[in-house]
Amino acid sequence: MLSQHLIILPIVILLFAALLQLLPWGEQPQRARRIIGLTSCVLLIVVAIAMLLSTFEAPSVYALGSWQAPFGIVLVADRLAATMVLLTAVLALPVLIFASHGEDNLGSHFQSLYQFQLLGIIGAFLTGDLFNLFVFFEVLLISSYALLMHGGGKLKLRATLHYVILNLTGSALFLISLGVIYGTAGTLNIADLAQKVALLTGDDAFIMRAGGMLLLIVFGLKAALLPLYFWLPQAYANTTGSVAALFAIMTKVGVYAILRVFTIVFGEDGGAVALLGYDWLWWLGLLTLAAGGIGVLGSRDLRLLIAYLVVMSVGTMLTTFSMNTERAISAVMYYLLHSTFITGCLFLLADIIAEQRGKTATRIVKGRQLAQHSTLGILFFAAAIAVIGMPPLSGFIGKLFILEAARTGAQVALLWPIVLGTTFLVMIALSRAGSRMFWHVLEGKPGEVKHPWTQLSAIVFLVGCSIALTLFAQPLAELTEQIAYDLMNPSYYIDAVLGQPGGSHE
Repeated sequence: MLSQHLIILPIVILLFAALLQLLPWGEQPQRARRIIGLTSCVLLIVVAIAMLLSTFEAPSVYALGSWQAPFGIVLVADRLAATMVLLTAVLALPVLIFASHGEDNLGSHFQSLYQFQLLGIIGAFLTGDLFNLFVFFEVLLISSYALLMHGGGKLKLRATLHYVILNLTGSALFLISLGVIYGTAGTLNIADLAQKVALLTGDDAFIMRAGGMLLLIVFGLKAALLPLYFWLPQAYANTTGSVAALFAIMTKVGVYAILRVFTIVFGEDGGAVALLGYDWLWWLGLLTLAAGGIGVLGSRDLRLLIAYLVVMSVGTMLTTFSMNTERAISAVMYYLLHSTFITGCLFLLADIIAEQRGKTATRIVKGRQLAQHSTLGILFFAAAIAVIGMPPLSGFIGKLFILEAARTGAQVALLWPIVLGTTFLVMIALSRAGSRMFWHVLEGKPGEVKHPWTQLSAIVFLVGCSIALTLFAQPLAELTEQIAYDLMNPSYYIDAVLGQPGGSHE
């Protein structure tokens, strides 16, 4: 019986956990809320693993209220969605462990907001309908507004204000694009939309192209694609470490939406709207990658530097995706896993460094020696190797896959120099940051603030994820190749959702 409702189980778990955490819990309410939150994240990992295993035979479709697609609301778990759900769950647990050592006390309702944030993210990965994608976007955005302000402060308020205004504008554009698409095709179910869009001609196809380009703008804003990335660096740099680490997966929601919609609906089988926006993604992705590299080099604060690393990762993934080959999409998926874990790890590490350095915080200047200097130095060194893309960690393999995906002369001539050039800039920036924080320190008594090993274990775990991506690169590459095949052959998804042979309905 439970297996029949496997797809909706993550949403139910997170919703009930968030509601339970809002209740008063006697003399030690925060302790109870932490237990509920951590239990929820552990259950989420278990369910996500079971969901991923169930997708190896065929996608699973859950029709809410037994109203089948395209008329009812459906949740769809294929290999792509299940992988993203598992990635979110694996990231969420160590980040929550880190936050549960006192950071969750800085403001009200952190624990329940954290669960609602996960609910919005995972719902966006599982929905099979564009309107419900909008709904889950709003759930994660409303939660993120409060989480960005967690702990208060002028800098957080200013960064959050910019973030809110831009995303409210994005939400308005999203609704307009949905209206245009529904008015033209008569449906917002992704699978049904793919079939109807392929038949459009003339003015209808022109209007659909306009609606699709509006969608690309909205998803580009969520993913932080140039010129829509300006909200991200300040927002991520001025919030708390655990919030920024969780937000490492949030930009991937925009990337996921582009992967999903622009392969199934606007892919090669899209008729008059086939390959909509791919040329734009190529150039904007390259410019985003270059702008991120310049931002990394110019950063004078470690948190801001890491935020620009997130921008770089988005540019790298969307540029590679625009090549429109199975090899390219497979490389994007592996690199997505790597960049999520390692940037999340760096945000947590920056938070600890800031507390142990005192007044100098994460500014890239000389400061006093850290209380746990050697331990944090080793973790920073390992994370830096991974994010730069040096062997033997996952960053090297991810960038190797991306460079191998470039096949034509034009792709090689543009992608290779920019990827390798920005990698060199990241190496310079992180070398400078590491030497100032761990090598050239001020003489005197080290800082007294020490962090418990249970909190440091969250960072160790995320570094371990990068190592695991390296050790299991071959089976992971096979999984990403299967995901790429599914995306490049939309009938696999469409037949499953619309109840034709090859899919399973629950």
